[in-house]
Amino acid sequence: MDWNDQTVLITGGTGSFGVKFVEIMLHDFAPRKLIVFSRDELKKHNMRAEGYDGPNLRYFIGDVRDRERLLRAMHGVDVVVHAAALKQVPACEYNPMEAVKTNIIGTSNVVEAALDAGVRKVMALNTDKAVNPVNLYGATKLAAEKLTVQSNTYAAGSATRYSCVRYGNVVGSRGSVVPVFLQQRETGRLTITDKRMTRFWLSLEQGVRFVIECLEKMRGGEVFVPKIPSMKVVDLARAIAPSADVEEIGIRPGEKLHEVLISEDEARNTVEADRMFIVKPPETLWERSLHYDGKALPDGFRYSSDTNDMWLDVEGIKLLIAPFEKPLGVGQPGTWGTKGGRPDA
Repeated sequence: MDWNDQTVLITGGTGSFGVKFVEIMLHDFAPRKLIVFSRDELKKHNMRAEGYDGPNLRYFIGDVRDRERLLRAMHGVDVVVHAAALKQVPACEYNPMEAVKTNIIGTSNVVEAALDAGVRKVMALNTDKAVNPVNLYGATKLAAEKLTVQSNTYAAGSATRYSCVRYGNVVGSRGSVVPVFLQQRETGRLTITDKRMTRFWLSLEQGVRFVIECLEKMRGGEVFVPKIPSMKVVDLARAIAPSADVEEIGIRPGEKLHEVLISEDEARNTVEADRMFIVKPPETLWERSLHYDGKALPDGFRYSSDTNDMWLDVEGIKLLIAPFEKPLGVGQPGTWGTKGGRPDA
């Protein structure tokens, strides 16, 4: 895929993922044009002030709830990365229709505008919360994922194709527990909802580079899941503040002890590749024969944070959170981790 000849638009382009995506695309891939689509004018101003500017970068004010504005923004666009979402679990629980309007109706607007504008590739970001959801955020992201995959059916007669990536918690993103622990460290007391809790983790850079890799591989309808390490939340607390007291405050409504990236039912339709799993589309009315290199998963396979075979110990976690202790430069390659402990450094 020749990125120098592509016009790329990212929704939610001023969020944590969006800013890192812009940084890496400009530094390493130099697309013909990169459009940052977001409703937040202040964050756009801040991005410009921090040096995110150039002749091939455009800032487009708009909301994914506004289909006509999306259609205007996608004129002449080749690739769309859909990262806009309401993702704070408590906020979605308290404002359910707002979550539905942004995460479900907003996704519908994105896929329809992309089809009408002749966009060739749409990649939507998703989360482990969408697998067997127990909160509204997860439920809206499950619906958004199903909507994205099945949009290939009514786009079958066109060149437009849709796929998703699905991964776990992003270290240091807005809403991540890492900034909370760093702040609590100053008090000498960290709060954990349940000491048994495990989570999948990856860095922002790993997430961005995985999305770019999958954009180059996608043929329409796949859900790409990276192989990433798990960590115990208590180990994260020890890595950030080894001498602090840790208080268990009780699990919150809508929170899981462990997260799942591929359910047992999905595993029957999933192949394992070297660095990822590919959940194949349940039916491919848009393409009669889609073959994916990889091996079938064993019966009963379930990709869960508590039974994962890749783990980060305290030292490995320290490497992962190092950018938040001391910022790293642009363009450093991300890795998924190694079996048995530390991530690749």
